[in-house]
Amino acid sequence: MSEFFSHLLHEFEFPLQNPVLIFSLILFIILLSPILLRKLNIPGIIGLIIAGVIIGPFGLNILEKNSAIDLFSTIGLLYIMFIAGLELDMNEFKTNKNKSILFSLFTFTLPLGIGFPVCYYLLGYDFNASFLTASMFATHTLVAYPIVSKLGVSKNQAVAITVGGTILTDTAVLIILAVIMGNSEGNLNQEFWIRLGISLTIFSAIMFIIIPRIAKWFFRKLESEKHSHYIFVLAVVFFAAFLAELAGVEPIIGAFIAGLALNKLIPHSSALMNRIEFIGNSLFIPFFLISVGMLVDISVILSGPMAIIIAATLSAVAIFSKWVASWFTQLIFKYSKAQRQLIFGLSSAHAAATLAVILVGYNAGILDENILNGTIILILITCIIASFATEKAAKKIIIETENDTSDLVNSANTQNEQILLPIANVENLEKLIDFSIFIKNKSSKKPISVLSVVSNNNEAEVNILKARNSLDKYVKQASASETNVKILTTIDHNAASGIIRITREIMADIIVLGWPRKAGFIEKLIGEKLNNILRNIDKTAFICHVEKPLISHKRMIIAAPQFAEHEHGFTLWITKMSKLANELSIPVILYCGEQTEKAAMKILAKAKISVSLTVKNLRFWENFDLLKRKIHEDDIVVLISARKGATSYLSSLEKLPSRMENQLSKNSRFIIYPQQYENNYTIKKTINVDGLQIE
Repeated sequence: MSEFFSHLLHEFEFPLQNPVLIFSLILFIILLSPILLRKLNIPGIIGLIIAGVIIGPFGLNILEKNSAIDLFSTIGLLYIMFIAGLELDMNEFKTNKNKSILFSLFTFTLPLGIGFPVCYYLLGYDFNASFLTASMFATHTLVAYPIVSKLGVSKNQAVAITVGGTILTDTAVLIILAVIMGNSEGNLNQEFWIRLGISLTIFSAIMFIIIPRIAKWFFRKLESEKHSHYIFVLAVVFFAAFLAELAGVEPIIGAFIAGLALNKLIPHSSALMNRIEFIGNSLFIPFFLISVGMLVDISVILSGPMAIIIAATLSAVAIFSKWVASWFTQLIFKYSKAQRQLIFGLSSAHAAATLAVILVGYNAGILDENILNGTIILILITCIIASFATEKAAKKIIIETENDTSDLVNSANTQNEQILLPIANVENLEKLIDFSIFIKNKSSKKPISVLSVVSNNNEAEVNILKARNSLDKYVKQASASETNVKILTTIDHNAASGIIRITREIMADIIVLGWPRKAGFIEKLIGEKLNNILRNIDKTAFICHVEKPLISHKRMIIAAPQFAEHEHGFTLWITKMSKLANELSIPVILYCGEQTEKAAMKILAKAKISVSLTVKNLRFWENFDLLKRKIHEDDIVVLISARKGATSYLSSLEKLPSRMENQLSKNSRFIIYPQQYENNYTIKKTINVDGLQIE
């Protein structure tokens, strides 16, 4: 018994050595610290950093920094940068690239300009030490980015320019680090610059030319192997980080570049994106935040007045210079106070690149221990301030955005949006579900309803069970992207009447139909079943043929008839197609009339949808041969049609589906029938008062 207790006490000796116990302790910290601090309105990120301080070697010494913790924290740091690159709205970034460059200029030069005189004249360090410390002020780590991502404001323009500025700033600082190290070692010669330029060029070519092609091939060939997609992405991230290190810059740059390279191939609403964010935010990123806390040595403040002075000076300069940079950015681009605060919050946290710069300088003998200790205190202070500022600003922006877009949301009925997906066969169901997930409004709590209509005969019950069993795996597919899918099976004499009845029962807003099979109606592609559905249901209908995985497409071509803007479903299809284009990071080319163009631009501006849109006026747009010459094999072709009697209806619309089928057989193609009239649902309330019914 005594041996058992002695063994038990040995297991709990500090610092802990048992890897299973260490891992379980860290998992409990990741689980409990955000929950406990949420009640005090403190961001969970701060709880993880403080927990790291407490359990670290300079706190209670429960854990020591070892290779396992270093590995997980490195993964977490790379994950933060990778997700930042992956979630970057490329259309927004391209539109605002000049703003990102200007912001990076502010957030780089102002801290450098303020920090160098302070270090050189006030603290008395030499040129190399002052310049290296001042460059540290210019860096920032996106420690608070998970807050922005969680609250759903990652697509705000302020976030886009801050993330874009981060990569430019950190790259510049890390190149300065390489230059200062070369200068201190006496290697700053022509050979150094040639080697750095060549290595960065080769790295960029591999990441932006070779990796996307390999990834596209991999995703297409192993489309059904969903778990392999995640492993492939993870491998690319770490390979990119390694290549960046070989090129002479920090691995975090490689992880961010990997996110940019794979951005187009991983839609934001996809199951793969959900897996990447879930595992990163649940495990790897919290590990990194805990490890940051473990670096903080509170006792350095007690080591003497000089340590306190240097720590306070460094922290004050770091915070003030970043605030000034965000203030200049707000002033020039006329951003709101909340956006300025968001830029400040995201750009004021110092961790990864800061620590890399200071540790390299310290190990090389350029910086002394006071700068190192002061920087560690700076990391703790700035991470806490950044977390509070980012969360407060993100919540303000959510409120502002809701107020700005409330009219559009209500008019489009997106809060209770209901999508119905009737299926005749399951061959292309996976692609249709992906399409439905991409266009679905995330604020709607209604599930995507997948409908199977079974003939009313003696085998109806058996066929219903078969239909449900065959559709179960698609429910799991959708749940991986946190989208609810509801399986509906019904009995009816024919498929069309079953679809019409269920559409009315669930009050569907959108119907997604598969492209009809060729056999039986070559002359008239839109057969009686579809005609019957379109005649009896005035809802926006998407008829879809997805030839290849949606991420493989490069452009979206939309052809809209004259007066399309007068249909009630115009707003809906414009926003849905723009959303799909954003998910796939592809440009949209819209062929339409002048009035349709004005209406489309007005809707996109009001909804604050940033999409790369080019409008072309095709006067004789029904001349299909003229349009066909402008279409490439990797284009999604969208025809906006209309029901008979609609304002935009033309008799030539009837012939175009069969021509699309015959002449664009290798393209993914959609036909959209917009809703024609507005539905006004009124519910009569009956109140029973003492046996009398009052309506």
